Amino acid sequence: MKKPPKRSALGKGPANPRVVALVYDGLCTFEYGIAVEMFGLARPEFDRWYSFASCAIERGPLRAAGGLRVQADGGLELLSQAGTIVVPGWRSVDAAPPTALLEALRTAHKRGARLLSFCSGVFVLAATGLLDGQTATTHWRYADALAARYPRIRIEPDVLYVDEGSVLTSAGSAAAIDLSLHLIRRDYGPRIANQVARRAVVPTHRDGGQAQFIPAPLPEQGVALGRLLEWMRRRLDQPLPLAELAERARMSERTFLRRFEEATGCSPKQWLTQERLARARELLEGSQWPVERIADACGYGSADTLRHHFRRVLKVSPARYRERFAQVAQ
Repeated sequence: MKKPPKRSALGKGPANPRVVALVYDGLCTFEYGIAVEMFGLARPEFDRWYSFASCAIERGPLRAAGGLRVQADGGLELLSQAGTIVVPGWRSVDAAPPTALLEALRTAHKRGARLLSFCSGVFVLAATGLLDGQTATTHWRYADALAARYPRIRIEPDVLYVDEGSVLTSAGSAAAIDLSLHLIRRDYGPRIANQVARRAVVPTHRDGGQAQFIPAPLPEQGVALGRLLEWMRRRLDQPLPLAELAERARMSERTFLRRFEEATGCSPKQWLTQERLARARELLEGSQWPVERIADACGYGSADTLRHHFRRVLKVSPARYRERFAQVAQ
């Protein structure tokens, strides 16, 4: 008789694994599908996982993009059971969320539930007032409207997601995957997040921000710059001065800076910081190297410099990051 496949033991996980996604008339089908894929899909390979439900915020009929009609598991009463609530987009940035929904979200948050918004769903969270004084993001097309309507929110328009602890926001539609994987990493650790990403055939980490997706002319030297970026990735532990990079790209420094920003959305210095931080995160998660050795391997030269960049960009120390995300021994 065939033995059943061994199930992966998970970390402690969230105190309340119940995930509830909002359903509304005009539902953003793609964003809702991401919530289902990340949190609602059956995962028999794990010994436990999230439990998932959909919550209708209003009486039907509830229509979704693409000509679909949706029937939810229940109404707003489901939010009282949720440990995590997902707002999968919103029907319009100009549509005011129902008062009953806003009250239910505030109550759930006060009770300890985490609130996640995908793309335009941030307008629902903003309307609760829970983002006042916090940092948030949304699709780059909506950033100006969000800033004008809710001036007490600090808008980060060029990032894929923002984690403020109990309130998390993501950028354009596909960035919902990045935010979801981030939360899975928080709850169950990087090994499990990697398995979920592999099953979905997506990268566990995407570097960079939304600037790379804003329409811009394709630079003629795009292929050559692509090869240069790979060359730079293999040498993150080495000094990579601008003059050397421009010479390898066969451009003047001024032209190189302009072409590089057109291709990546950031300067060479910013790109290197992102890549070195990504490499440092990998080493903190998957190795027992001391911080000093990781700093050398990533081109920072000293542990103090690595700590500075970690705190500036990730708002956490390398030691705290390792404690939070280090690989669970198998």
